Order: sequence, then structure tokens, then C-alpha cells
Amino acid sequence: MFEPVGAKNPLVSQLRRLSGRRSARAAEGRFLVEGPTLLGVALDAGADVSLVLRDGEASLTDEVATLAQRAEASGARLVELAPGALAKITDTVTPQSVASVVARHPITLDGLLQEGPPNLPVIVLVGVSDPGNAGTLLRSAEAAGAAAVVFCAGSVDPFHPKTVRASAGSIFLVPVVEGVEARHVLAALGDHAVQRIGAVARGGVELGEAELTGPVAIVLGSEAHGLPEGLEGLLDEVVTIPMSGRAESLNVAMAGTLMVFEAARRRQR
Repeated sequence: MFEPVGAKNPLVSQLRRLSGRRSARAAEGRFLVEGPTLLGVALDAGADVSLVLRDGEASLTDEVATLAQRAEASGARLVELAPGALAKITDTVTPQSVASVVARHPITLDGLLQEGPPNLPVIVLVGVSDPGNAGTLLRSAEAAGAAAVVFCAGSVDPFHPKTVRASAGSIFLVPVVEGVEARHVLAALGDHAVQRIGAVARGGVELGEAELTGPVAIVLGSEAHGLPEGLEGLLDEVVTIPMSGRAESLNVAMAGTLMVFEAARRRQR
């Protein structure tokens, strides 16, 4: 079933670049997915899996064999790497015994807005740089039923291996827009009557009083500096999450999660 490939095969170097370089992922239109769980989510979501890799040192479990058969039936190539080669490709401390290569399918901003304002919330990331936070926000967006997550230019790569892992498979389930300048994104959302709500550490209206019904975009800034200056005129409201403790602000992933679930709660009510 699996085709043996040696440690010096050019495929190994190609996969290492795919794991480590954003430019390689963009140029090839593919990204690396680690572990059988995420492979299963990708297959269930109908993602285009082009390659399944297994560590030749690891035993072939029934789960992996079944997933590999499913992937092969949809056109994937199955490769058995030399012992230890998979650990050199992935960036985890304790690497999985299986990885796969999946096609990227981000949508465009025009595609998101082509039928008018999204009925469900949109999360807009402006300068969010930590892949773990970005992955958590993808997971929260999918769980709360968001329409999309927009990674503005200057934000982390949504297909970074750490982002993919932290998303727990939501990268395959929630539409992603990437690489568009924040000002253009916010202007386009405003043109389509989407309420643009920015999260700020202090000085905004309390979350419970924010206008989160109807078409709404939750706009989140960088972990270190928050929303950049100059976007004030492109936001309809800024929101601060009230806190009783001594912390000055919440982690961006936590703040975004609270806001998108509050928007979902309002909609259900």
C-alpha cells in the first residue's frame, strides 16, 4: 500500500520546505497536516489530500490503514518514509507517526461578499502573529458558526503547521480569507452593511452593550499592540470586555472567543 522512500529522496527536502516556509506553502498551494485525527477531518470535509506519509518505524494501526485507503481512493499517493525522516519534516517535539499534504483552498474577499453581507459573524485578524492564537480562533469561529475568518496582510499564515494543529481541524471547516490589507477588508465590509466591532483593552463599550446582532465583523488586533492606529474611522464600535481581576487584558484568542460566542448567543435569542 505505502511506497517506500529513502531519507535522501528529494521528496523529503520538499516536504521540509512545505512545513517550514510560508512561501513554499503559497507557491505550491499545499500545506502539511500532522496526525491521523486531522487527516480524518480533512477527508470527512472533502479536502484534497494529495499525499499521506507514515514513519517506517511506526506500526501501521487499523485507524491509519483505513484512513490511508480512503485517501488513496480519492487520489492520494501513499509514502512510507525512512525511520526518523518524518520527525525531521514536522516541527513538533513529539512527532506523529502519520502526516499528510492537503491543498489550500482559501476564498477571496469578493467571494465572501458576493451574495451580500454574511448572515453569520466574521472574525477579522489584524496583525495577529501567534499561530496558536490564530488556530484557537479558527476553532472558536467554527464552533460558534462564524461565516469566515479573515487573515489580513501581516497576520500569521493560517496554514502554518502550528495554526493547523491548534485549529483542531477547523481549518477545513470554516472559510478562510488571507492576504488582504486591513483597510480594504474593513472598507469592503462597511460597504456591504456589516457592523465592524473592534476589540480594545479599555475605553470601549462593555461587551454586553455592543451591537452584535445582524451582519457583524469582530475585529481583533495583534497580541502586543492591539488594533493599529488609523483604523478608527473604519470601525462602527469598539468593545471592551469587563474584568474584575487585576489582569489588564485578555489573550486575543480568549477575547475573540467570548465575542463570537456572544454574537451567536444574541442570534439564538
